[in-house]
Amino acid sequence: MIATVVWGTGNVGRAAIRAVEAHPALKLAAVVVHNPDKVGRDAGDLAGLDQELGITATNDVDAVLAASPRAVVYAASGDIRPDDALADIAKTIRAGAVVVTPSLYALYDHRSAPPELREPVLAAIAEGGGSLFVSGVDPGWGNDVLPLLISGLGSEVDAIRCQEIFDYSTYDQPDAVRWLIGMGQPLDYQAPMLMATVPTMVWGGQIRLMARALGVEVDEIRETVDRRALDAAVTTRTMGDFEAGTQGAIRFEVQGIVGGEPLIVIEHVTRIHASCATDWPMPPSGDGAHKVIIEGRPRIEVSVEATDEGENRSAGGNATAVGRLVNAIDWLAQADPGLYDALDVPLRPAAGKLGRSTR
Repeated sequence: MIATVVWGTGNVGRAAIRAVEAHPALKLAAVVVHNPDKVGRDAGDLAGLDQELGITATNDVDAVLAASPRAVVYAASGDIRPDDALADIAKTIRAGAVVVTPSLYALYDHRSAPPELREPVLAAIAEGGGSLFVSGVDPGWGNDVLPLLISGLGSEVDAIRCQEIFDYSTYDQPDAVRWLIGMGQPLDYQAPMLMATVPTMVWGGQIRLMARALGVEVDEIRETVDRRALDAAVTTRTMGDFEAGTQGAIRFEVQGIVGGEPLIVIEHVTRIHASCATDWPMPPSGDGAHKVIIEGRPRIEVSVEATDEGENRSAGGNATAVGRLVNAIDWLAQADPGLYDALDVPLRPAAGKLGRSTR
């Protein structure tokens, strides 16, 4: 059994505890929290399970790493604290652990990551012998392994489009929704996630991963961004009120230009309410979906709709990101120390899990 730590118990960390507990090759060794109110609580309680797991949460990172865990799921956010997240992850790798995380977007494709991010990780690997695999859902499997797998079903592939279409009122991160992407803000508000070059920083690595797997060269990466205002005030179940005239929907594309054409495209259509921008793409059902469209012969369209935590689509997306990471731990534990990406780490069948449930 691979002793595994879950660091962070927010939207991703809750799902990570459940995934580690359900995995036949992993054993939950510790849970690290930052909120003092969570210290001493049982991991099962924090994960929303109906049983205690006998592991109480701690904020003593040094003590946890001193116990030499074999693996760590780093689930603390890196959106607004990237430097701290990088320092935490490097420290954990130096302790000899395999680390899996969605928290450092630029390292999804580490070959194109800036040196100030890549070099501390490589130094930590050389010093401690740990490993790192960074992935998620979108960016993540929704625009690397899934589109590449589906592309292999076609005889001719003209273009690939990956879409995330979501109602973000289901996403339980108010700061990210209101401030990072600007929902409920005036249309002249400069949302950090939508500033020029930021979408490329987050999703450009996915474009490059797909291009590398497809054997093509990307000439450049372009961005497009569009915003729509709410026609009327809306009240959402989890996010509260949003005023008329404020940002109610965004649509952006990160385009991989091949031979002068946008042939590898990642598109996001995000709303705070279904009534906004109804002429833009809508999910096939419910509050959200991840889609892949292969233009070619045949034309192929695949939609993935995941739910968790009370039929919540955002929670379902988080759970699939966690599944991709946690299910890679046993493979990484047997591989050489290193910095890995989605093309290195296989997505394998859920061996040993059929019929197992901790719920």
